[in-house]
Amino acid sequence: MADNEIVAIFFNMADRNCKSKWLSIIGIGEDGLEGLSSVGRSLLSLASVIVGGERHLAMLPPEDQRQKLLWTSPIQDSVNEIIRRRGQSVCVLASGDPMCYGIGVTLTRQIPLEEMTIIPSPSSFSLACSRLGWSLSEVETLSLCGRPPALLNGVLYPGAKLLVLSADAETPAIAARLLTEAGFGESSITVLEHLGGTQERHIQGIANDWQFTDLADLNVIAISCISSHPPTRAPRLPGLPDSAYHHDGQLTKREVRAITLSTLAPLPGQLLWDVGAGCGSIAIEWLRSDRRCQAIAIEHHPTRLQYIADNAAALGTPHLQIVAGIAPSALADLPPPDAIFIGGGITTPHLLETCWLALRPGGRLVANTVTIESELVLLQWHSKLGGELLRIGIEKAKPVGKFLGWKAMAPVTQWTVVKPRL
Repeated sequence: MADNEIVAIFFNMADRNCKSKWLSIIGIGEDGLEGLSSVGRSLLSLASVIVGGERHLAMLPPEDQRQKLLWTSPIQDSVNEIIRRRGQSVCVLASGDPMCYGIGVTLTRQIPLEEMTIIPSPSSFSLACSRLGWSLSEVETLSLCGRPPALLNGVLYPGAKLLVLSADAETPAIAARLLTEAGFGESSITVLEHLGGTQERHIQGIANDWQFTDLADLNVIAISCISSHPPTRAPRLPGLPDSAYHHDGQLTKREVRAITLSTLAPLPGQLLWDVGAGCGSIAIEWLRSDRRCQAIAIEHHPTRLQYIADNAAALGTPHLQIVAGIAPSALADLPPPDAIFIGGGITTPHLLETCWLALRPGGRLVANTVTIESELVLLQWHSKLGGELLRIGIEKAKPVGKFLGWKAMAPVTQWTVVKPRL
């Protein structure tokens, strides 16, 4: 079938299905306009307003007199300018696949899909896999564009293959340093520049000996993770070793933490409130369960607030939101959660009432206590709302002279309740 026939069929379908489409988002590669599909070229030719970065707009012919919008910071200002032109023919030029860590994701969150057409090109990840012979389904992908480099700590494990979108030419050196500090200094790094273009180049090296500085801002980092000693990276399952955290004793112990996370039952995209977060262990392991999970740690103690930030960065969850304040007053303006964990302070007036009211219908509240007074409060709420009460008792073998004996940890009473759906 000829290109013009494909274009005609596409636009006939678009016209029948939705007459309100005014925005097109077209993925474009390093090969520029020549690499666009027939549909992409047609949508671009029909646009009266073109949006893109400097690199994208420079691909247009110099004689193109149509209105151009350059991305600004914050990017929301540019998004607002696009929305303000609703009804005009607007075309956004995006790198590769707009829905792979791209602007398409941002725009679909604010503009109905029925009003736009999205035409992707191969993503940087797809192109990198084709160069390396890697299976994309077996690769960990990550973007460090506008994101904390410490996110890399969350995907490191021996044998992992990682593809990382760089923020700029400095990102590979930052990644090499993080790898070395985490015990993965022998990992192999390949920087792939200008994928799909005439300037494409590959630079290879080892993390602990990375010295390359003459790099392009537009690059993808491919990492084959090799640990220089027996694996010490924390698994993604709940119940990390207590030694994984900096703390002052305010730490939900490993065994209790594993039970608590399984009771909280995180699902991708859900939001947790960790009330009285201590060193942040519950919120951090909630986030580690899936990269789409969200969490807010509420804590008032200054030293513990620093522990939370340090632990979150070290364990690959620097996006953990930290709120300094005392509950329940610190909870007033927070978005409603899908789950709440209360690890202390149950006897604080109005704490449980505030949490219960804020919890989304169908959400889960889990509270752990170790004191008799706190147990009494949980018993009262259990009689009022129901749910499940659980006593967690753990014993560990400890030296007793020349022998071993069982030493009991303080028992923990756990109350779990699910808020009825409306």
